[in-house]
Amino acid sequence: MFKELNPLLHSELRLAIMSILLGVEDADFVFIKEQTKATSGNLSVQIDKLSTAGYIEVEKKFKGKMPCTVCRITDIGRKAFEDYVEALKSYINIQ
Repeated sequence: MFKELNPLLHSELRLAIMSILLGVEDADFVFIKEQTKATSGNLSVQIDKLSTAGYIEVEKKFKGKMPCTVCRITDIGRKAFEDYVEALKSYINIQ
């Protein structure tokens, strides 16, 4: 009856990152950090996990002389998020 929840997305911070990226074309590290209230170190680790899974793309570039990390959700990530939401619905009985 219950669908398996994706353990990669079942983390509060990774779920928040994915939720943010669903609503924008891309977001930089500082914006995601401000929105999630995460520490830089924890956010970096979670972004790396999502990137390794192919759920997000990470682009490192410079704004002037300052490094800038920009993230965007991939089609694989969008599908994984949609599947996660469908699995959650099985737990709260929404169809």
